[in-house]
Amino acid sequence: MGPDDVSETEENIDDGGEIRDFVRDQIRDDLAAGLHSGIVTRFPPEPNGYLHIGHAKSICLNFGVAAEFSGRCNLRFDDTNPTKEEQEFIDAIQADLRWLGFSWGETEFFASDYFDQLYAWAEHLIETGNAYIDDLSAEEIREYRGTLTEPGRPSPYRDRPVDESLALFRAMKAGEFPNGARVLRAKIDMASGNINLRDPVIYRILHEPHPRTGDAWCIYPTYDFAHGQSDAIEGVTHSICTLEFADHRPLYDWLIESLPVPARPRQYEFARLALTHTVLSKRRLTQLVAEGHVNGWDDPRMPTLSGLRRRGVPAAAVRDFISRLAISKSQGTVEMAMLDHSVRELLNRTAERRMAVLNPLKVVIENYPEGEHEELQAVNNPENEADGTRMVPFGRELWIERDDFMEDPPKKFFRLGPGREVRLRWAYFITCTDVIKDASGEVVELRCTYDPATKGGTAPDGRKVKGTMHWVSAKHAVESEVRIYDHLFTRPDPGADGDFLDDINSESLNTLRDAKLEPSLTEFPVGQAVQFERLGYFATDPDSTPDRPVFNRTMALRDTWAKVKAKG
Repeated sequence: MGPDDVSETEENIDDGGEIRDFVRDQIRDDLAAGLHSGIVTRFPPEPNGYLHIGHAKSICLNFGVAAEFSGRCNLRFDDTNPTKEEQEFIDAIQADLRWLGFSWGETEFFASDYFDQLYAWAEHLIETGNAYIDDLSAEEIREYRGTLTEPGRPSPYRDRPVDESLALFRAMKAGEFPNGARVLRAKIDMASGNINLRDPVIYRILHEPHPRTGDAWCIYPTYDFAHGQSDAIEGVTHSICTLEFADHRPLYDWLIESLPVPARPRQYEFARLALTHTVLSKRRLTQLVAEGHVNGWDDPRMPTLSGLRRRGVPAAAVRDFISRLAISKSQGTVEMAMLDHSVRELLNRTAERRMAVLNPLKVVIENYPEGEHEELQAVNNPENEADGTRMVPFGRELWIERDDFMEDPPKKFFRLGPGREVRLRWAYFITCTDVIKDASGEVVELRCTYDPATKGGTAPDGRKVKGTMHWVSAKHAVESEVRIYDHLFTRPDPGADGDFLDDINSESLNTLRDAKLEPSLTEFPVGQAVQFERLGYFATDPDSTPDRPVFNRTMALRDTWAKVKAKG
């Protein structure tokens, strides 16, 4: 890890147990100074895609500080661009927020709720000489705006008479002009060092039906115009954004000061989450879905909250991960292993254990009575005694992992081999006596014997075995499909050397269609996490059917982040 990574994961707890960061300190100062009688924050997603793990940082911060200071957090959909917004995204965002554990009660709003008021305020800007109708094309506006090193040039329409701009704006609203014919621009400062203040566009023509307002409007406010004014309408006290909006804050403040808004919110910016081995750009995530590189927004390889949920990541683990991140203005990149660590740490405590064989090899115990089986007791979770035990069927024919057998094992291989004795988890000691191969020489079956005196996995004579293996009774096994997921990208910084699509991991999904499960795994509802002993954490997928469950691997058992922390 580099220094930026460390800054993103500092602890910020004071001696009194309070969380300390610049946002919370600002709120404490404002309350102490009597600037606000209560705290109001907001989470303002655009309904043009699904929420991802980066949004979780903003969600936990906005809802978290509101709860800590006995305030409220509004959910407000920024639905100002009807060309990209869909009800599907609104529903998904609501579902993700509830899954993450947050509630907004009666304070759900839409920017479209305020279209009438925003329009009236736009007319106010025209009437006070602070806005004008511009006939320049989008390309010409960009050309006139200048660059970071050169000032902009005023539009030839900048000094258009107020009455003329007002009449044209009303004609735009009435649908008299096509898309792109005219825009409404704020009149601020074309020579400003901040390009956002060089007469930004605040209304544009879009002849598109809106998901909520239908055909009532054919002009729509830009995000910069709608955002601050919506904050003011809702009485937001602290408008918390990510750092890319820092350069927009002077415009936010200018609009608030130039309009008769009912409140004066302030904007504060913090560093957004950057995570290795993935992308958190909504544009790139949309591209992955649209071009079929993944199987939808909830593909378990995606960093979306719905993808994490489908993979079996618990909401509590996401919240824990976010709580470990610093809220600062220092941009850093967080190792994916840190998120994995939060997931493993939680699932190790809470996930029940079961046995499953992903790459099966048949074992026949020759001295076990034919046609018989027994039920053996197994512990559900050694980390939680309250989870109790279950009964697992055991019989003459079993499935074991193919990787748990080697015909010519090296010295440190402690699992099954010819003449070797191993322990079957919760069952007996067995010894391999014969190896059956097919015509190509591939091992297809093992013949073994068992020691009836070792029931439960211990020998009365005190002898020890080094290897313990999981297994499934062949007669009782449930056929299953298991999907093994890995990072979607092969490198920690996708696209750093070119097109991010070139870094897609072609082996990010491995589907195993011949997995064998112990019978109790059919009882797990969709989404519930379970540890397949010795293999990792898995969760039931919605594609499951009553006779053929499907499991997604949430995480392998090994925790690399714990080793990183240990090294300091």
